[in-house]
Order: sequence, then structure tokens, then C-alpha cells
Amino acid sequence: MKKTGFIAVAAVAALMASCSSSTPKADMKSDIDSLSYSIGMAQTQGLKDYLVNRVGVDTTYLNEFIKGLNEGANAGDDKKKTAYYAGIQIGQQISQQMIKGINYEVFGDDSTQTISLKNFMAGFVAGVTGENGEMTMEKAQEFATEKMRSVKASHLEKTYGDNKKKGEAYLDSIAKKPGIKKLANGVYYEVVTEGKGEIPADTTRVKVNYEGKLIDGTVFDSSYKRNEPATFRCNQVIPGWTEALTHMPVGSKWIVYIPQDQAYAEREAGQIKPFSALVFTIDLLSIEK
Repeated sequence: MKKTGFIAVAAVAALMASCSSSTPKADMKSDIDSLSYSIGMAQTQGLKDYLVNRVGVDTTYLNEFIKGLNEGANAGDDKKKTAYYAGIQIGQQISQQMIKGINYEVFGDDSTQTISLKNFMAGFVAGVTGENGEMTMEKAQEFATEKMRSVKASHLEKTYGDNKKKGEAYLDSIAKKPGIKKLANGVYYEVVTEGKGEIPADTTRVKVNYEGKLIDGTVFDSSYKRNEPATFRCNQVIPGWTEALTHMPVGSKWIVYIPQDQAYAEREAGQIKPFSALVFTIDLLSIEK
């Protein structure tokens, strides 16, 4: 037990020695010295929380942060060190933010998929140095845009393609109901109340109450529940809404059935998954002048 205690104490002492070796000692002999110290301390308000929660620094390695901080602060105008520190900073952004962001953009929530860091870095370095590139910058941008779209579309189709089939089957069943009418682009509607007012154009501002549902009946949005009608131009919403609103007389209340390609298509919006057909109750209250 005594031996274990000695080892633990020695480890703590070594850690404290390591921390003290990388921490500058205050030497306050004048008001300027005290001012410098106080400004330095004041600048750190909230920094530790930022390092932990935003940057992802493990406080176990806070001494390494202090070491790097001192080196950076004392580098002055050393161009070699400036370049090196900039590389470290951007490299960490690539690791902690950029790759994760690209993976999410391409693969969504599928954490088993990732782009190749090795090849990403090869392309990145070639782009920075302008040397040994496998393609021109213009070609790289064009290829990346097109390939990302293609890979993303393939992944979405594989993951959410079943939503298309369910939506199509649902709309086919709706089309057979009595009283159902069809607009362009596969949008169906059912008149609950027939208004007698003006029919808005696509650039007209309107005030509406509405409720949005998934085809399984899940309510994902409702101005009725908020007790707050929405106001917008008819062309500021999804295409299926625009199509319905520009055929509705003011005072009308319709139930509108919108196919996925006239809703959010491959996009995800809260509870709305890609390729989801949607159902809206829309109450056209007025035209806003």
C-alpha cells in the first residue's frame, strides 16, 4: 500500500512539474505588468468551455494546449512556424469538421460510410501546392459536384427509396376516393369548404392556417396548434403548395395530397424523411396587400 501511494504521489508531482514547466511565471513589478496579467486573464473568460464543448479538447491534455499556446504566442513573425501552425489548424478543421460534414452531406446518418481521408488529403495538398495534380481545379470541382450528387442520390435511394413506393401507393388509393380532384404534377385535393374570394397568383402574399401530416397520420407542423396563421408569397413554399394555392379561392379549405417530387423530394426536413408524400389541410384566409 505504501509503495502504491508513493507511486501515485510521484505521478502527481511529475504532472505538476510538467504543468509548471509550460506555464509562464507572473513577474509583476509595475502597473503595466499587472495590467498585462489582468488583461490576459480577462481574455480567457469562457475559453475552457469553448475548448471542451466546441473544439473537443480533453482536459486531461490541457497541458498540451498550454504548450502549443506558448509556442504560438512566442512565434512572433517566424514565417516557418506561422505556416506550420496554420497547417495544424486547418488539418484539425479537416479532421473534426470538414470530413464529418462531407460524410453527412453524402451519406446522411449512415456512420458506416466515409470518404477516403488519404485521397482527400492527396487532392487537398495538390490543390494547395499546384503540383502533381491528377486533374485540373476546374475538373475537380466539376467532378466533385456531379459525383457527390450521384453518390448521395444512390445512397438516398437505397435508404429511403421505399418511401417513394409507399407514397405512390397512398396517392393511388386517394385518387379513387369520391370527391377527389387532380391538379398538375400529380397533386390531389379535396374541398372541405368552397371559398368565393379571389384566387391568388404565384407572387401574391396570402395568409393561411394549415396542418401538415405524413401519410401515416403523424402531424409534423400546425399553425392551428400555434394559434398563429402564416403569411408568405405563394411561390415561397414547396411546389405542391404553390400549385394548390394558385387554384384556391380565398375562404376555401382544402385537404391537399402532395407527391414527394412536389414536396421536399430527396431533402430531409425534421420529421419529413426523403421522398415522403405529404398531406396538408390548408385554410386560405385572405390575400395580403
